[in-house]
Amino acid sequence: MIVLVAGSLIYCLLVVIAARHYLRASKPSRDQPSRDRQGAVPLSILKPLSGADDGLEENLRTFFTQDYPAYELLFAVRTETDPAVDIVRKLQLEYSGMPSRLLIVGEPPYANAKVWSLERMTAEARHDILVMSDSDIRVTPDMLRTIASEFEDPNVGVTTCPYRAVPGHSFWSTLEAMGMNTEFLAGVLVARMMEGMKFALGPTTSARRQVIQQAGGWPHLAQYLAEDFVLGNLAAEKGWTVLLSSYVIEHHICSASLRANARHRLRWYRSTRRSRPAGYIGQVFTNPLPLALLLVALSTSWWPVLVIAALLRALAAYATAGWILHDSLTARHWYLLPLQDILSFVFWLAGFFGNTIAWRGRTYVLLRDGRFVPARPKA
Repeated sequence: MIVLVAGSLIYCLLVVIAARHYLRASKPSRDQPSRDRQGAVPLSILKPLSGADDGLEENLRTFFTQDYPAYELLFAVRTETDPAVDIVRKLQLEYSGMPSRLLIVGEPPYANAKVWSLERMTAEARHDILVMSDSDIRVTPDMLRTIASEFEDPNVGVTTCPYRAVPGHSFWSTLEAMGMNTEFLAGVLVARMMEGMKFALGPTTSARRQVIQQAGGWPHLAQYLAEDFVLGNLAAEKGWTVLLSSYVIEHHICSASLRANARHRLRWYRSTRRSRPAGYIGQVFTNPLPLALLLVALSTSWWPVLVIAALLRALAAYATAGWILHDSLTARHWYLLPLQDILSFVFWLAGFFGNTIAWRGRTYVLLRDGRFVPARPKA
């Protein structure tokens, strides 16, 4: 146990170093100049939608108001009766000068419905750099300027945005957001520093059209639950640079109950276990407080280790939530971090068991290689 605790303390120090490493390499978006239409790299924003999530209109509005002269917006829903349709059409009328299209794509032939929408929008997109962004993302007007500047390097094939989670009104979504802003981002930064970016993050990922084709195209990526991770991984294998963008998006998570939050966490952990098994085992070092508490439970004489673990965990959390994300949530509710870490540790352990996930009202089975298929109904 002492070896695990020591490893987790070293990990906290690595998080701080990795955060500084990222900040040194990143260019703040405010330093990117505006471009006229003639010199701008054209971009297509792809927005798969399903239902009217809380704050959807405000989220989508921020993409209609980008300070960038050369882009288009594409939206995709399954049916004309989807509640998101009215919101999109309202915004299209309000911003009638903005090139935008709404596609009705029908029922997906894949288990991954999001990828079906992306495939249909990619076929309709006019430009070769595709910005794929979920419905619960909110951005500032300089987002596209930053992303476009990063693709000026011809070796960059994929960029993926770090995100600041913004919770709903429930206590459980607050805890989950704090975990995303401290624990999850910490793991991304350490992986980036140790081995380079060989994966992408789901909420907002941008890619060249030819990179998607070289990765096998959307029909191949549709087999995977974490298609974003696989896209970044295959792009890196093909020799493209995968870049952790300097632009931080806002990820507005829903106000879920404990039961819904537990299903979401289990889906995330089981998906991560299937996508990168070795890395999942290594996550034991990302939660120093539960490990230190277990050590003290075995022998109270180790209590100084608990104090050190708390201090280093706080420093690592400040490095991600403070330095990079400028997250006021963690600053206000710092006292909840131990509870969040314990919950995270429990769900990490639970993630080792079972291979089914619940996603948008349906049950799926995760295969060993990260692919997933609909679960067969019980007889």
